[in-house]
Amino acid sequence: MNDASHGRRDQIVSLDTLSVPLAVTVVMVVYRTGEPLQESIRRVLDDPDVDEFVLIDNGSSPAEVAMIDAAAADPRMTILRGQGNIGFARAVNMGVGVARGGTIVVLNPDAFLERGCIRALHRTLSARGGPALVGARVLNIDGSEQRGARRGEVTPVTSLLSLTGLAKKVPSLHAFEVHHEDDPTPSKGMAVPTISGACFAIRRSDFLSFGGFDVGFFLHVEDVDLCWRVREAGGEVVFEPRARVIHLGSTSKASPMKVEFWKGVGLARYFRKRANNSVRRFLALLLTPLIIVVSVARPVLRGQMFKSRGGLRF
Repeated sequence: MNDASHGRRDQIVSLDTLSVPLAVTVVMVVYRTGEPLQESIRRVLDDPDVDEFVLIDNGSSPAEVAMIDAAAADPRMTILRGQGNIGFARAVNMGVGVARGGTIVVLNPDAFLERGCIRALHRTLSARGGPALVGARVLNIDGSEQRGARRGEVTPVTSLLSLTGLAKKVPSLHAFEVHHEDDPTPSKGMAVPTISGACFAIRRSDFLSFGGFDVGFFLHVEDVDLCWRVREAGGEVVFEPRARVIHLGSTSKASPMKVEFWKGVGLARYFRKRANNSVRRFLALLLTPLIIVVSVARPVLRGQMFKSRGGLRF
C-alpha cells in the first residue's frame, strides 16, 4: 500500500459527551516558540468570539510553561501536555479531538489575531453549505500580505517555476505562479486552491470526516494537503481578506535547517500522494532528493542561519 493513495492519518475520537456545544474553538500547537507566544495567547483570550482555547504543548521551556500556566486561569483554556514533540499534524488532531466548538480555528503560536479575525472566519465558513476551509489574510509586521497566504496549485512544475522566479518573470508562465500575495486584494472571500495553515477555520465535523491532518506530515505541507483533499471531495477553499492576522514566522528556536528539512520531506510526500499514474509517481520519487536538498539550502541562502546575529531575513 503506497502513500500516493493511502495517506496515514490519526484516528480522531469524538468527545462530544454531555458538554454544551460551543461556536468557536481555537487550536494552537506550541513547540519552543519563545516570547511571541505570550502575545499570541493574550490576543486569543482577549477575543470575545473565542469560546474555547485548546493549546497542545509539544515541548516548551520553563519560561514558556510559566506563560501558558498563567493563561490557564481563563476557564476557556484547555492544555494538553506529556505527549512530547509528536509533530504539528498529530498535535492538531489531538486538539480537535477534545474540542467542543463547531468551528475550529487553527492558529500558529507566533500569529497575532487582529480585531474581527475570528468573526470573519466564522461568518464566511457558516455561509458555505458544503465542506469548506477558510484561510485568513496573513500579514507581515509592516502590514504587507505574507507570501503563502493565498496560493495556486502546488505541483512539482509550479513549485519549480515559482522557486526559480520564472513564473513571475516570463509572462507566458504567469499561470504557473504559486504565490499571489501581490495580486489585488479582493473585497470578500474568494475561492483559491490553497491557503496558509498559519490561521484557518474549518467545521469540526468536516475535519473529522476528512480524518484530520495526514500525520505522515511531521511539520509543514499538511495544510497544502488538507486543502487539496477538501477540493478533491467537492468542497471549497476560501481566502478571506477581512480576517487579518499578523504572522511573525521563523520564531521557533528549532534549527532553521531542521524546519526546512521537514518542509522538503513534506513536499516530496505530497507530490507522491498526488501522483495518479506510474509516470508521475516515478518523477515524484526522482525529484524527492532534489526537493529536500533545495529546502535545506534555503536557510543559508536567506541568511536565516545568521538570524541570531542580526542577519537579514528574506
